[in-house]
Amino acid sequence: MPKILFIQPTQYGADHQLCKQKKIHLPGLVFPLLAAMTPPHWEVEVKIEVVDLIDFETDADIVGIGTMGYAIYRGIEVAGEFRRRGKTVVMGGYMASLVAGKALEYVDSVVIGDAEVSYPLMLQDFEKGRTLRRIYHHPVDHLNGLPLPRYELLLEKPIGNMLPVQAGRGCTHSCSFCSIASLYQGKYMTRPVEEVIRDIQRVKDLGFKRFYLLDDNIVSNPGYLKKLCKEIEPMKIKWASQCTLLLAKNPDLLEKVVRAGGEMMSFGIESITQEGLNNLDKSWLHVNEHKELIRTISNAGILVSSEMMLGTDSDTEDSIRATWDFIRETRIPIPRFYILTPTPGSPLFHRLKAENRLITEDFQEYDGSKCVYQPARISPEKLSEMFWWLYNKVFTWKSILARTLLNRGFLKHPRLSIFALAVNIHYRTYVRKKIPPNIF
Repeated sequence: MPKILFIQPTQYGADHQLCKQKKIHLPGLVFPLLAAMTPPHWEVEVKIEVVDLIDFETDADIVGIGTMGYAIYRGIEVAGEFRRRGKTVVMGGYMASLVAGKALEYVDSVVIGDAEVSYPLMLQDFEKGRTLRRIYHHPVDHLNGLPLPRYELLLEKPIGNMLPVQAGRGCTHSCSFCSIASLYQGKYMTRPVEEVIRDIQRVKDLGFKRFYLLDDNIVSNPGYLKKLCKEIEPMKIKWASQCTLLLAKNPDLLEKVVRAGGEMMSFGIESITQEGLNNLDKSWLHVNEHKELIRTISNAGILVSSEMMLGTDSDTEDSIRATWDFIRETRIPIPRFYILTPTPGSPLFHRLKAENRLITEDFQEYDGSKCVYQPARISPEKLSEMFWWLYNKVFTWKSILARTLLNRGFLKHPRLSIFALAVNIHYRTYVRKKIPPNIF
């Protein structure tokens, strides 16, 4: 029986030690989905390095390595060790997809983009002659008929209280920094509502009271989301996802999301300056509306998580200090920040390269905590200094308590506020190690 070993590498911290956790709070969907697409005569094993040890003596015939963000660099190390031992190594995921030529220096084959067609072909090629094509790139134009993910592979791990479900892929916006925009080029594909409900029901049958929609922007198709919410509502299950602040501008949709159990959303706010948003091709978002939109979403009963970038061409030391004021005033319960990083292969990367503003093309430095290009109005050194200044201000105990337990939403939704407190404490441990926080 042939065997494939899937590995999701972890990443390195500032102390050059591998990041490890006791629990996977937001496990990914890709490996359970690929496992469900694997022929039954294949054995499948999954290792998620943030909680697992990798067995380099495995008897697997193929090693498939995911490349989620900056973990690709640890993935390159893992790939090298397996190849030295004579294993066939394949990489997939959005980072390898964007820099496939670079990834091929370290692996036998790269699967670019969606794998519904490419992955079965790759297994067939291996069975025919144990030789793989260097590139498998077969874009899909629909998401109909996806199999039920093999969630049991995640249940073998220490995980949190949610399992992943996907309703669609892509995003209708084309922000210049975004890896999703680079891959999907403004396209958003949705799955049949009944198949999404089937997956949610499976999560519920496994004893989970919550799930999270992995979609990058669930409001990309408001009409579809309304239909989905109508079917989710009677299931009496809570869920989280990520989307744009434009959700607040559609009161009917916002109400339906909340009634269907949507209780936590992550929003890409990016910048508090309009010039900064415009430079990222995100001019459809207006900074003078940020506070009101956040208030509307919070008042509806949704816990707000946010992502913001420092180092746009409008940023100065003063604007970063003003970002702290913005967080303090809005009391966003779960904020995250990154130094603007030109994802290799993105329009932003190509623009900065053409302008001769890249400081380095050593992609191992592109981890979201280092400045790898020359900003317009602040030095790279000062930007890095202010990045950690902001994180340390936001994750003091005083700030954490003000944004969670002392937030006006506490009395209305105490359980969500306590959850936000736990996430902030988790993030604080990362910040103290000078690692940009993440929930794995």
